[in-house]
Amino acid sequence: MIQEKESFYISTPIYYPSDKLHIGHTYSTVAADTIARFKKLVGYDVFFLTGTDEHGQKIEQAAQAAGKGPKEYVDKIVEGIVHLWEVMNIDYSKFIRTTDGYHVKSVQKIFRKLYEQGDIYKSNYEGWYCTPCEAYWTNTQLDDGKCPDCGRQVHMAKEEAYFFKMSNYAQRLIDHIEANPKFISPESAKNEMLNNFLLPGLEDLCVSRTSFQWGIPVDFDEKHVVYVWVDALSNYITALGYLNDEPQLMEKYWPANVQLIGKDILRFHTIYWPIMLMALGIELPKQIYGHGWILLKGGKMSKSKGNVIDPIELVDKYGTDTLRYYVLREMPFGGDGIYSEENLIARNNSDLANDLGNLLSRTTSMVDKYFGGCLPDVKHFDTPDTNLIQMATELPFIVAEYMNEYEISNALANIWKFVSRVNKYIDETEPWVLAKDENSQARLATVLYNLLESLRIIAVLISPAMPETAAKMREALHINEELMTWQSIEVFGKYPAENKVAPSGVLFARVMTEEEEKKIEKRVQKEKRKMEKAEVKSEEIVAEEVTEQYPSFKETITIEEFAKIDLRVAQIIKAEKHPNADKLLVLQVDLGNCQKQIVSGIAEFKDPNDLVGKQIVVVVNLKPAKFRGMVSEAMITAVGEDKETFAMIVPEKEVAPGEMVK
Repeated sequence: MIQEKESFYISTPIYYPSDKLHIGHTYSTVAADTIARFKKLVGYDVFFLTGTDEHGQKIEQAAQAAGKGPKEYVDKIVEGIVHLWEVMNIDYSKFIRTTDGYHVKSVQKIFRKLYEQGDIYKSNYEGWYCTPCEAYWTNTQLDDGKCPDCGRQVHMAKEEAYFFKMSNYAQRLIDHIEANPKFISPESAKNEMLNNFLLPGLEDLCVSRTSFQWGIPVDFDEKHVVYVWVDALSNYITALGYLNDEPQLMEKYWPANVQLIGKDILRFHTIYWPIMLMALGIELPKQIYGHGWILLKGGKMSKSKGNVIDPIELVDKYGTDTLRYYVLREMPFGGDGIYSEENLIARNNSDLANDLGNLLSRTTSMVDKYFGGCLPDVKHFDTPDTNLIQMATELPFIVAEYMNEYEISNALANIWKFVSRVNKYIDETEPWVLAKDENSQARLATVLYNLLESLRIIAVLISPAMPETAAKMREALHINEELMTWQSIEVFGKYPAENKVAPSGVLFARVMTEEEEKKIEKRVQKEKRKMEKAEVKSEEIVAEEVTEQYPSFKETITIEEFAKIDLRVAQIIKAEKHPNADKLLVLQVDLGNCQKQIVSGIAEFKDPNDLVGKQIVVVVNLKPAKFRGMVSEAMITAVGEDKETFAMIVPEKEVAPGEMVK
């Protein structure tokens, strides 16, 4: 990787302080955070900027409607944005607000400099203006008389204004774009900017307003405020100390390596912004990447349509890393992604709970079961190992190649190919069979070592996208920070011999879909009706049995009927009280090749803290049932009806989880 600690500067657009940021905004910032974390992981000195764009007519109008001053209005909303980034685990270097004093000072100096060198002049503006987008449009640019970006009504604006001579720099920008093919990415975005805006010819841009007051005053003509996009775009350099008293970081971090933006603000970032920089004599960013939108089936999310998806609510339901993984995995490079909660749940259940979570749980449980949590320092390699190790060794370079091109979805897809390969390796090597053979203990230790090392590599690779999950895996694998570095995974075999691990517990809980819940509810009601009928019939049978003096047992069954009951040994890996029922405990159990959740009315008999690690006998082929909102997928076996007589059925000695009771 890199020999010296090079700098890397990444930014997201600064967000208009809406009272509800949706999942689309979340994607942009999560993607930038993931790229920033990856660059730190491979050794770069990273500066990651985000923030809020707080000036403009729409803010002034919204504040008036709320009966507040503009600053008071935005302060409260910005608190919510900062909280959202905390919830989403965004590790930014700096959060800028365009109301910050240092930024205001810089923007005034930028405006004055451009005016004094003749790039800005005073005139009168008359034309179409979209207040929600803070954008000016010509007649030819309107879409059926409406804003081509948001589709809302525009209004005719007429006022004294300052103008920027955009046409003076148009050809220079065209030349730069053609000489630097990746300056605007993806290719479709570059073509749109060239063909729709630059090549037809640029008109001079109106860069001040007098019809409202909420903006940065032009310091030499204070009835004017600076056009909000001149104000907002300048943040990328004012945050680095340009023309202000903040720490002077321009020399260290500028030009930006990548400015990650939504495709709806491409024009401002790829035309206005580069021309401003050219006029200021500042080098252009290396790349401006316009990502797609997260769409619903009905189209783009917007408050006006009432179809905004709140990321805070999703995190409360599914967890931060589940949401981070979903938005990163579902957004293809350069295209739009489609959001659906059903797909989010499917990703959680399949990729996270079943594939990754179950892999970690099975591995740590087997190490604990067969070797007391500590593997002997032996190696006994076989054919499946060679394939696994080769894939593990190549994977970091494949992931790095995709991440360097900002193709996060493809990087994650390749990591999960390896997760699937490691799960297949368990099926190939059958450690539970090796455990029964005293002569295969060295081979068993090797298999389990390869699983632990593969999990360590996975933890490092997913850490930029899923930092919380990586931290949990590190804790479960009981490894230090040095073994979570990029350099540590470039060679297979760094996991420390004789390291102590314990069963990991549940990494991701499986979530029931609405359709599954309906099916289960239907089954429960059907079984309930059957039981009610059976109870009546049973009472009649019991009366007859009493007459015949057989009072002790239920109705006899055949051996074939008994064979239908699937009894297995399960290891309890997590136990806690039901949140909505005092008498119920919720158990997560390991069955060797899968995990199940059991809801059982034993809270008055057992302390959940005493159950973790114990092996019990459970019925695994019962139809799922729901108890106070939580699904039970199996049933414990026990005797006794009070605290003194209650006892769970357990195996005489410890066996592999999932063993069948015969």
